Amino acid sequence: MENQPEKQSKVKFLMMALLPLILLGILLLIFVKFGPLGVFKSSVVPIENIFIQRVVFSPEHISLEVFNDGPEPVTIAQVLVNDAYWQFEMTPTTTLEPLDRGKIEINYPWLEGDFEKITLVSRNGVTFEKETEVASITPVFNSFYLKAFALLGIYVGVIPVLLGLLWLPFLRMLKERWYSFLLAFTVGLLIFLGFDALAESFDLLEAIPNAYNGIGIILIGFTLSILILSAISYKSEHHRQIKGEHFQALIFGYLIALGIGLHNLGEGLAIGSAYAVGEVALGSLLVIGFMIHNVTEGVAIVAPLTRFVRQVGNFYFHLVIMGLLAGAPTIIGAVIGGFAYSPALAVLFLSIGAGAIFDVSYDIMHYMAKGKWTSLFTVTNVLGFLTGLLIMYGTGFLVLG
Repeated sequence: MENQPEKQSKVKFLMMALLPLILLGILLLIFVKFGPLGVFKSSVVPIENIFIQRVVFSPEHISLEVFNDGPEPVTIAQVLVNDAYWQFEMTPTTTLEPLDRGKIEINYPWLEGDFEKITLVSRNGVTFEKETEVASITPVFNSFYLKAFALLGIYVGVIPVLLGLLWLPFLRMLKERWYSFLLAFTVGLLIFLGFDALAESFDLLEAIPNAYNGIGIILIGFTLSILILSAISYKSEHHRQIKGEHFQALIFGYLIALGIGLHNLGEGLAIGSAYAVGEVALGSLLVIGFMIHNVTEGVAIVAPLTRFVRQVGNFYFHLVIMGLLAGAPTIIGAVIGGFAYSPALAVLFLSIGAGAIFDVSYDIMHYMAKGKWTSLFTVTNVLGFLTGLLIMYGTGFLVLG
């Protein structure tokens, strides 16, 4: 049994921790009850903001998924399609409280390929618009569309990465002095991919409700992936010292594949969504462009391994796992993007991928520097780094849209 002084000490400790929170609660209560909020609310027009998250087209019918992104309740009074009023049904009710979601159903004879403009009018006369450039049937979850989106992910992600891995025998035949060039080349590829993922994340912020705080999603995803991979690297340090540089190169390969896979998951989400809503015309040139662009990801995975793989035949298992780790997430992303696309989810995975890629890039550069960072800036390393950047930049032109 605890004695009385110890109990009093614990109570005092707890009170010291809770005192600021208690005082803050009292302050908020006083402000809400007696503060000037009523004066401001009575003299300012209510702020209304309805975010139309998704438009679903089915035969003779349009469904809208909406979200109240403002601080005030909003009542939807009217719906216009192409500037004409149409009857609608809304669930659960026509009034959305802040952060509430709703669904609007409209019986409307839309035409395939037409431009559709939908306008919601609130009870206070505030309008909220959503435009669809090319109307098309929204895919529903069935075996046909599942196979289609899975094949899309295979063509865009899995096949290009596996093709890139096939360069391992050729890279092994290069002389020893080319190893630093290949590592710098890998860093160049990864840095380009990392900034590309971050740029896509920021581009998608417009498609996210303000309440979700897109910048916060990017920051959390980016830093979380760096911290997790850094912890993994720290934990594996003991094994690296025991098993040597061969194990180090293998870890690099898997970490690079993981970073690329997370990046490709975000890419798959965006691609699947674009195809589902008809914003991208699927053509062979687009698929070929993605394949050529993403083949370099396979090169980035195997480049650190060239110095330590004596017989490629004994390494096939690792190559297959790395290829699937980097490419298969594209399939998952394409399927999710095609059936239930979420811009917030795409931003999260793109930022996670960017953080992982930058973390692996730092690890490779730290390995190359061997404690002396100025040693990185040799002619060979600079040329390798620039070559990686330029190849990613050049193949990017082949990706239309």
